[in-house]
Amino acid sequence: MDSFSTVIRTASHEQHTEAETSTFMSDLLGGRLGLDAYARYTEQLWFVYEALETGAERLASDPAAGPFIRPELFRLASLERDLAHLRGPEWRSGLSALPATRAYADRVRECAQEWPAGYVAHHYTRYLGDLSGGQLIRAKAEKTWGFARKGDGVRFYVFEEISNPAAFKRSYRELLDAVHADDLEKQRIVAECKRAFALNTAVFRALGEEFPLSA
Repeated sequence: MDSFSTVIRTASHEQHTEAETSTFMSDLLGGRLGLDAYARYTEQLWFVYEALETGAERLASDPAAGPFIRPELFRLASLERDLAHLRGPEWRSGLSALPATRAYADRVRECAQEWPAGYVAHHYTRYLGDLSGGQLIRAKAEKTWGFARKGDGVRFYVFEEISNPAAFKRSYRELLDAVHADDLEKQRIVAECKRAFALNTAVFRALGEEFPLSA
């Protein structure tokens, strides 16, 4: 029988690919969009991580979500440094969430408050994705817009407290395999993973509408 981490990865593979191959992301990574599009994307991430991390400590004692609350993963402070670099010191005053981003952040917050096992699904799709595919985005962004390597503008993608990402991802998958949930709850977590990817893809779609490539 497959381990739970394998079940999750396999079940969400299709949505994962769809999110990764969105036209907005392809255009952004292909250098076809300007720095403004990258900054706008970074702003949307702020809303999602604000929902993930504000009050995360409250979940530390929860049997399902508790083992996943790892401060070395937290991204909000890095995002805020990136936004100050991209938008200037007054970045907060111009911050606005797309409706798709608001829907995503609201769902994360709802799970954090009412269904910690569902929060695990969002935690997994975000942080494990950042540790993996996020590194490709960082390298492309440094090259396209001339950010200092692992410096301001791409700090979101730099996990300074995780010296061995491969080992960390292995230990994370072990946490998933040992998650405090029965079979029915695990099925619900898998369904929430799919929902997380769909919410993320909707944000990409909205960004694509805001930054269409001129024909």
